[in-house]
Amino acid sequence: MKRPASTTKHLFVTGGVVSSLGKGITAASLALLLKRRGYRVRIQKLDPYLNVDPGTMSPYQHGEVYVTEDGAETDLDLGHYERFAEIECSQASNFTTGRIYSTVIARERRGEYLGETVQVIPHVTDEIKAAIRTLDDPEADIAITEIGGTVGDIESLPFLEAIRQFRNEIGADNALCLHLTLVPYIRAAGEMKTKPSQQSVGILREIGIIPDLLVCRCERPMDEEHFRKLALFCNVRRELVFAEEDVKHTIYEVPLELARQDLDKYVLELFGFHVSDLRLDDWQRMVERLIKPGAGKVEIAVVGKYIKLRDAYKSIYEALIHGGAAHDAEVVLRPVEAEELEADRKAAARRFAGCSGILVPGGFGDRGIEGKIAAVQYAREHKLPFLGICLGMQCAVIEFARHVCGLPEANSREFAGRTPDPVISLMANQEQVEDKGGTMRLGAYPCRLLAQSRAAAAYGALEVRERHRHRYEFNNQYREAMSRHGLRFSGLSPDGELVEIVELPEHPWFVACQFHPEFKSGPLRPHPLFRDFVGAAIENSTSKGEK
Repeated sequence: MKRPASTTKHLFVTGGVVSSLGKGITAASLALLLKRRGYRVRIQKLDPYLNVDPGTMSPYQHGEVYVTEDGAETDLDLGHYERFAEIECSQASNFTTGRIYSTVIARERRGEYLGETVQVIPHVTDEIKAAIRTLDDPEADIAITEIGGTVGDIESLPFLEAIRQFRNEIGADNALCLHLTLVPYIRAAGEMKTKPSQQSVGILREIGIIPDLLVCRCERPMDEEHFRKLALFCNVRRELVFAEEDVKHTIYEVPLELARQDLDKYVLELFGFHVSDLRLDDWQRMVERLIKPGAGKVEIAVVGKYIKLRDAYKSIYEALIHGGAAHDAEVVLRPVEAEELEADRKAAARRFAGCSGILVPGGFGDRGIEGKIAAVQYAREHKLPFLGICLGMQCAVIEFARHVCGLPEANSREFAGRTPDPVISLMANQEQVEDKGGTMRLGAYPCRLLAQSRAAAAYGALEVRERHRHRYEFNNQYREAMSRHGLRFSGLSPDGELVEIVELPEHPWFVACQFHPEFKSGPLRPHPLFRDFVGAAIENSTSKGEK
């Protein structure tokens, strides 16, 4: 396919009426479709909050922190980008107001503004435009930039002003604005209302941005009169108004629904690009497996500290779904509050009844830790397939030290600074600093696997790279003793100093890793550990005669 000689084209995704409409899924779906048309796509998110990154934010405030290969702590929407479109994100994929202002203030302190009065316009908006330009690349045909928040928010104004300026600078032919909005259904009146969307677009127009495409979230199908009304009052061509109705089964249906309406085709035509064939056969088959799995259901418990907010474990839940798809099975998730197990040790038998596997994910702080340890003990003693991730691995080590190695006070320095048996401790030569991100092991690191181990069997390789986000590590002073009692250290750093994976060879399937495999899982490429964990859970379910 002949590629255009023009520079990278830019598409901006904004949202209106309410938050949580799904801008990230929409942007990721469009990126997938454009890639499947043969174009090279890059993608980023600009977030209006003042935190430099979400690394120090509570999962209840922000959901999970997604980690990129190069160690950026980012918004969870980047997980959608990587899972849907298989676009590897980086430090350039997520900029916040805090990061932008930090750069501006640092430049002012260094005297780089030559005595000017530093203002939102032009200095802050110039820095935002510089962030957008990080996506410009001779190897990128289209760059998608999602603007977080909702049009009308005070926090979003500098970003919207920046994209208005940016479009003027590169020319209208090189930039598009896609506005995602809500068309609510008023149940009492039995009507869908377009007025909120009209007002949302009105706010954009006051700023100087006229959207080129309008995507309307709705819980019921829109009638033709709704499309025509929105086109008329929002100054958007009728064929460029699209419906994004709530999908019935899985979010992976969204790209298929947008493709059915030719959203990507219209984007390419507006950019003046050739529209080649769209190849989605593998995606269609994957969605069909998710909707009608041929191998039945398997129930897996996820024992966490932030269970009340589903987005706190977004990548975990998605990776389990991917693992189920690999076996043509539906994974039924059973969220379990760690504190519930902590308060009542007898609760484990009740909460895990009927489950075929237990997963203990990551987290920070001592709340709920004893409940997570109780979950590990239950999985080990009852021979339930178990997967521990990050803090989940550390809890598995503590549980093994206490109940198998005879070290009843074993703990982590993070939770019990004076424990006589700190089986988990700070990394060597690490000092506590005020910058909470400064002491973390972040991003992808190599890991060498032990031949004949479950980990090596899952990966089909003896060296892998996985993403980390933690401060504490396994204490090597206890490696020999735990090995004598049956704990296998099946994954180590290349120098052999850092423990990355532990296993119990005598258990049906018990694997725990210090890294976060969920960040490298996708619906078309399930992560090997999740795939094999779900497979072991299915085998466990089958052996018990469950359907």
